[in-house]
Amino acid sequence: MTDRDRIARQMADPALVRLHRALSRLTSVVTVMNTGAHPDDEQSGLLAWLRLGLGMRVVVACSTRGEGGQNALGPERRGALGVLRSAEMEAAVRVLDADIHWLGHGPDDPVHDFGFSKDGDATFGHWGEARIVERLVRAYRAERPDVVIPTFLDVPGQHGHHRAMSRAAETALRLAADPSAHPEHADDGLLPWTVAKYYLPAWSGAGGTYDDELPPPPSTLTVQAYGADPATGAAWDHIGEQSRFSHASQGMGHWRAVPQETWTLHLVSGEAEAQITDGMPATLSDLAALPDAPAPLRPAAQAIAEAIAAFPDANAVVAALVRADAALEQAGNTGGSFAQAHGHRISRKRAEVQTACLLAARLMPTAAFATPARLSPGATGRLSWQWALPPAYPVTVTPTLPHGVTATGITPNQCDLTIAPDAPFTRQFHPGWSALGGNGSASLQITAIVDGRTMTARHDLESPLEIGPERVLALDPAAFVIPLADPPNVIAVRGAEGADWDLPDGFAVQDGIVTLPQPLAPGLHVLTPFIGNRPALRRYEARYPHSGPFSYLSPETLRILALDLVLPDARIGYIGGGGDSVGLWLNRMGADVTDLTRLDPAEDLSRFTTVVIGIVAFGTRPDLVAAIPALHRFVTGGGHLVTLYQRPDQGWQPETTPPCRLVVGTPSLRWRVTDPNAPVTMLLPDHPLLAGPNRITAADWEDWNKERGIYFASEWDTVYQPLLAMHDAGEAPLQGALISGRIGAGRHSHCALVLHHQLDHLVPGAFRLLANLVQHAG
Repeated sequence: MTDRDRIARQMADPALVRLHRALSRLTSVVTVMNTGAHPDDEQSGLLAWLRLGLGMRVVVACSTRGEGGQNALGPERRGALGVLRSAEMEAAVRVLDADIHWLGHGPDDPVHDFGFSKDGDATFGHWGEARIVERLVRAYRAERPDVVIPTFLDVPGQHGHHRAMSRAAETALRLAADPSAHPEHADDGLLPWTVAKYYLPAWSGAGGTYDDELPPPPSTLTVQAYGADPATGAAWDHIGEQSRFSHASQGMGHWRAVPQETWTLHLVSGEAEAQITDGMPATLSDLAALPDAPAPLRPAAQAIAEAIAAFPDANAVVAALVRADAALEQAGNTGGSFAQAHGHRISRKRAEVQTACLLAARLMPTAAFATPARLSPGATGRLSWQWALPPAYPVTVTPTLPHGVTATGITPNQCDLTIAPDAPFTRQFHPGWSALGGNGSASLQITAIVDGRTMTARHDLESPLEIGPERVLALDPAAFVIPLADPPNVIAVRGAEGADWDLPDGFAVQDGIVTLPQPLAPGLHVLTPFIGNRPALRRYEARYPHSGPFSYLSPETLRILALDLVLPDARIGYIGGGGDSVGLWLNRMGADVTDLTRLDPAEDLSRFTTVVIGIVAFGTRPDLVAAIPALHRFVTGGGHLVTLYQRPDQGWQPETTPPCRLVVGTPSLRWRVTDPNAPVTMLLPDHPLLAGPNRITAADWEDWNKERGIYFASEWDTVYQPLLAMHDAGEAPLQGALISGRIGAGRHSHCALVLHHQLDHLVPGAFRLLANLVQHAG
């Protein structure tokens, strides 16, 4: 991190607000878990009220990292997007002062975001129903929520991932309480746990994307969140939107002139309630009033109340929390049936009290970081921490380090790090995130003697410590598309210096020159480079203001796709904007393509035969919106305009954006085909776009990845002709995946197929179809 980064972080996190948040944790002994399938599924405004207004501990249980979704910010896809969205989720819960329990661990885990599905059974087919249920059972037993609230209903018309998570969340309730279910959890210290209340949302999840067919269940509880946060003055729902602001890759974070103040819930198998805490102990005082409660709970509750009342007098807060910790220690040593039922609440409260005490005493570092933050096996580094003022109490800092990393020479402000030669690489997807700290592969344990009591808290590094490869590869290019009609004998690749290779028969690599076998067989050929005895890795790095820097390591390979491909004689202008790589692939196919990074409203596009507009570009390129008249002139003057899929809510106006009326269907769940193997009917097989220069046949629809297409056209002017029909099982055929029409002297073609994704996965039919789409307007 730079100096400006540290200053900005300090400005965004005032010490008094941080202390107020820490004290507000002490007002409740209730834990609420909100379950969802993707980062950004959480019901943020409600959670802001439960955590910051009522003091409850909030845990967001999320099944995937969102790696199969879209990205409104940049080029990140799949694993890199999963890392970004995980960082966004951590930033989002940091605003809420909440925790995360991840159920899925990245694209290589069976529980991952594989793309859209329309029902829970289809999702379970990928995840494994037993697997996701077991992970939720483990989450219940580990986090011990009193209340569980899924964000979405299991109803037709809802995202299949959401449906699967809601169904699994309910199934796991019974198993979590059953001692005979998953006895192996006891090996990890996890005992059966009974969730007291399970709520369903009493609101519909329908909207621009989803279309819930069944009404929500009746409300049994209205959660009312009136007023504002005393620490910041923000309405609770506004804090929720501050949290959602962190989900920038999904375009989240909206200003609400009138914040939402009520949320309705349905208590499954329960009656109407006045409060979400009806029938359960909500505070430490409530616990103290229970039969067999240890006597020290009452003075602990009183001391906590005094600490909260003393805010912002730090000295008085510290004195009261020291008394509270002593009383809680006594209460926690009582044992018996009360400890079995509520001992975890006392332990949690002690951790929260000690964290708040060290914050009030200014005994938490203002900065902690590794130098360098990225180390390799066999290397050395340094871990440093700083305080704004010299500590007023004796403090010991103990690093918590990953396997294979040792700390030596510990001083009051730093220590040396030694990475063992056989140290494993740190994981890229961590299993959770805690508001109390201790996150990432390395952190600090702060121990201080405050007024005679030992207080301990955890502190995170400002950037995660990463143990990774000493050297990575970035082959350029890492993939080639070779038409079989005229294949070269050799191709050149940069960035492979010093690598060894695992080569298919007939291939050779020397000094960056790849010799191809003659003849070159059709299909995909994969060449794997090695560094030492490990397959080489590629590192993707990026940085956004809301997420900070992040990186993703993935296996590096050289892929060569040899196929029957003919390019049209066309001059192509490509207008990107949604982070797709279609322009890059056109270039690698050998097409004459110009990347149009900036358009003038009076742009003269007549130098091109074809203009291609990338996915969702109208929602990300204001210059493109301003140049719509120029695009229309291009079409009527004889050009071929190709628009790839666009979102109906992001810059696409059916009457004015396209040359003639074209409506993108909504809710989008109804206008997409999620089965990548869904049968495709070519309605006009002799249409110019299907007949040449590559004759599109059934073979071109084979081996597609993830899905066929999204955001299909639902209505169009009579000038357009639908060229394809396809549908998911049990649904009526959709004809809006590819439509094309003559307009003036030119043509407009709209393609809602996920061509960019197929190109990235080197699906041969996608290249052949794209070559046809970019032909001139004939």
